[in-house]
Amino acid sequence: MCKHILNAQVSIRAPCCKKWFDCAECHNEQEKHPLRKTNEMVFACKKCKKCFRKDMLVYEEADEYCPHCDNHYVIEAKTPQMAIGVEGEDARVDNRLLKDERMKMIDSLEQELGLLTERLG
Repeated sequence: MCKHILNAQVSIRAPCCKKWFDCAECHNEQEKHPLRKTNEMVFACKKCKKCFRKDMLVYEEADEYCPHCDNHYVIEAKTPQMAIGVEGEDARVDNRLLKDERMKMIDSLEQELGLLTERLG
């Protein structure tokens, strides 16, 4: 799994070493040689697990899809972003996120008690 592109749809076969990588940065981290440039790329779709070749000299918009399963593999890359934060508001101001589990039990017991008193009349 690629740590550079979180939504990678295909793996790329490096023409220099014939190994599979999710992105060029993964190749550069794992191998000691530079990635060789080529006009014909070999891809493996992560959805249908089938391989296919694309000629980069005559690449068209229709070539952005896997020829086997029609998965759109040329999409905007989602890269990991550093983030530090709290998902909710400040608990000292708005404590609705911190509802005690015991309160849920009390609510359910009160509902059951209400049903029983209705039945008994």
